[in-house]
Amino acid sequence: MGALDVERIDEVIHGRLRLGIMVYLADAEVADFVELKEALGATQGNLSVHLRKLEDAGYVGIEKSFLGRKPLTRIRITEAGRKAFAAYLEALEAVVGKRS
Repeated sequence: MGALDVERIDEVIHGRLRLGIMVYLADAEVADFVELKEALGATQGNLSVHLRKLEDAGYVGIEKSFLGRKPLTRIRITEAGRKAFAAYLEALEAVVGKRS
């Protein structure tokens, strides 16, 4: 396995929780904070930290509003996030494929 293949792995996505977020959103397109928290078994603080990293990279968009009196945070995968996730999967496949 060449170092160049490993260097193609996007560190922003590669973390366990961030990868889970991207996988979930790639399928669902949009999810609210509570839905993601429950689906991934994450704490509120931990999920917030990882969402911020993905948002800073431009991979997700976060919209805050209210539903009645309750705050509602919705997370959506961006076009850049979709492209980065596809590139991540391609790079991972290239690394894993080298093992055979």
